[in-house]
Amino acid sequence: MDDALARRFEDERPRLHALAYRMLGAAAEAEDVVQEAWLRLGRTSGVDNLGGWLTTVVSRLCLDALRARRETPVPEVPDAAGGNAPEDEVVLAGEVGRALLVVLDRLAPPERVAFVLHDLFAVPFDAVGPILDRTPATAKKLASRARLRVRGEPAVPATELAEHREVVTAFLSAARGGDMATLLTVLAPDVVRHTDPAMLPPGAAAVLRGADEVAQGTKLFAGNARLAELALLDGDVGLVLAPAGRLVGVLKIEVRGGLLQAYEVVVSPERLAGMEIATLPGPAV
Repeated sequence: MDDALARRFEDERPRLHALAYRMLGAAAEAEDVVQEAWLRLGRTSGVDNLGGWLTTVVSRLCLDALRARRETPVPEVPDAAGGNAPEDEVVLAGEVGRALLVVLDRLAPPERVAFVLHDLFAVPFDAVGPILDRTPATAKKLASRARLRVRGEPAVPATELAEHREVVTAFLSAARGGDMATLLTVLAPDVVRHTDPAMLPPGAAAVLRGADEVAQGTKLFAGNARLAELALLDGDVGLVLAPAGRLVGVLKIEVRGGLLQAYEVVVSPERLAGMEIATLPGPAV
């Protein structure tokens, strides 16, 4: 391979890695796919449209990897504190949006590829269709179906959703900083916190009541809070815990009267699988 082609590939590498990461949700897997595309390029001659050719190869490799993952699920998931998540995974997930990665992970492989290519990288459906071995019209339907799941549908009015977002955002900020004073202004006096026992050390109470107890308990959540992100949970504002973009738990939150009335920490795989999770619409401007 000549030096000029190698330089052109390196120019494409950041875009290809970004594409593969959004499709696969794992930095190491994304890098492997990009490297395989490089090897295949070395065995190919006469590539007229290098960017288009590489996009096709990377997309198809990702599609194969996603299908294989469905057949043989990855057994190890990063723990809630991010102990198994390499730092680059944590950073990348934060840049892309952990909630988005969680939702993408729930899509069927063709839906995920169609959505990422078209909605995130502006690849026209005339090009997406052949990558998926589908017609452009079918690729458009796949992306549309994915888009509906990614965006979700709020179950509360827009004004109520905005209020809930404001309260949950303040709560998360205070939890990340262990800011007791701010927590006490956000929590209702009779707030209740329920926590899945699997998330607690032995002997810790699964239920806390009252602003002081809940604030103290939330302060211990600071390490996990840095990996939390706002999302739409069953149509209302909540938090997903997703180190490296892999869902390990959620906080279902009840807001009423401008205060956080209750929250529940859920990590049960069965319960998580039954929840509708979507990205939260941007705040009104």
